[in-house]
Amino acid sequence: MDDLHYDLCVIGGGINGAGIARDAAGRGLSVLLVEAEDLGGATSSASTKMIHGGLRYLEHCEFGMVREALKEREVLLRNAPHLISPIECVFLQDAEQRPQWLIRLGLWLYDHLGGKKSLPNSHVVQLADHAFGKPLLDDMLDGIVYSDCYVDDTRLVVLNAVDAAARNAKVLTHTRCESLKVCDGRWRVTLQDTMSDETLDVSASMVVNATGPWVGKFLEGVGIGHRDPDLPMVRLVKGSHIILPRQYEGDHAYVLQQPDKRIVFVAPYQGKYTLVGTTEEEFEGNPRDARISDAEMAYLCEAVNCAFSKTVLPSDVIFTFSGVRPLLDDGEEDSSEVSRGYRIYHHNRYDPPFLSVFGGKLTTYRALSEAVVNQLMRLSGRVVEGWSAGEPLTGGDFGGHSLEAYMQLQRQQYPWLPMELLQRYIRSYGARMDYFLHGAESLADLGMHYGDQVFKVEVDYLVNYEWAATAEDVVWRRSKLGLHISDDTVRNIEAALAS
Repeated sequence: MDDLHYDLCVIGGGINGAGIARDAAGRGLSVLLVEAEDLGGATSSASTKMIHGGLRYLEHCEFGMVREALKEREVLLRNAPHLISPIECVFLQDAEQRPQWLIRLGLWLYDHLGGKKSLPNSHVVQLADHAFGKPLLDDMLDGIVYSDCYVDDTRLVVLNAVDAAARNAKVLTHTRCESLKVCDGRWRVTLQDTMSDETLDVSASMVVNATGPWVGKFLEGVGIGHRDPDLPMVRLVKGSHIILPRQYEGDHAYVLQQPDKRIVFVAPYQGKYTLVGTTEEEFEGNPRDARISDAEMAYLCEAVNCAFSKTVLPSDVIFTFSGVRPLLDDGEEDSSEVSRGYRIYHHNRYDPPFLSVFGGKLTTYRALSEAVVNQLMRLSGRVVEGWSAGEPLTGGDFGGHSLEAYMQLQRQQYPWLPMELLQRYIRSYGARMDYFLHGAESLADLGMHYGDQVFKVEVDYLVNYEWAATAEDVVWRRSKLGLHISDDTVRNIEAALAS
């Protein structure tokens, strides 16, 4: 066996895997995080970009899950102010879908279930007399405004992995786990680099399967748990989104009630665009092959057209993305009623410890990660308390300053940076922007200009510190530059990475 040994090997580089690696590394464990493709390359990058309590889950009496999510919303807003920001959501009332009293009761609970919070309470607005009503149809008369948070979901994944690496975790992307076997009281893990085809054997005292929608397939592939009658089941549900040219002014979102009792979010996206989603369709097949269907496209366009005065057609759609959510199969017939909770399963037939993560949602990843590592601590006889609730995510420590004050300080430090670029750097990297800007005194100091305000120093940083290996990694997961930049800029990035 190779002499590379880790206390913990985490399989899966989505939000849960990255969060578990960060938490475990912060408690002193030697950690290996393995991702078959790229960090956040599947479900975690296909969310509605919201950190929220899950207002609609109150209808299904999931009060505990909503309470946990609301508490986590506060933790994440405090610890990752560069990635997460408050957003006002305008819930459009429709008496045919839900009575007004039910909506007000639900939002009152939403205001109070999570305990102490920094976001304002909900309030009623008369849309005819308010700027929020300007882009809407005339019969949209009443709304209730509540607050949640917006997040760059993929950067949340990447920065959790960066934070883990800063705590001495090893992160391997484009690396597939080929086999798991118990050998001499440890897990023997055989890995294959999918870009070079090289193989590597390592050993680990503990293993966590955090492969998201592949959780069951992974267990089948390595021959673990397939005969376990108590093994949880997951239900794969596809959610799709469309991106349109900006449909209205303002930084607020709209929450639209649909005839099927679902809700659809309409939110600002990347400054110039509007994001609309999500759908829910049962899914079979490889989650990486998920694509929007014609029916989903029509559903989302119709949702917009039933509320907004400007008609939207499928031909107006600039971009789409779809992701597959691994929901705990609780037997509900309607996928929209399936729990968004999670379960941490201990495969207790095996010693050393092996855990699998089933379900979960973006907002509660930190609490899930803490719970996983707590269980690993108990199983391994260690006593190290959780820490991540009180520690800023890498880049999120502004030295006691607010985001706005920190932005002003950076404006003074780098007055030669175009404001739009400065804002993007702060929103993407937070305090880590100094890793590649330190010592620079002009745009010329940022190295080769690839086009569209993309410079060599940033791309080099993404390669050296964030495991970017392809242009797609750079422009779609480490950023959303793919929506903004030209094909020539992408080709220049590709050429730089190939050299």
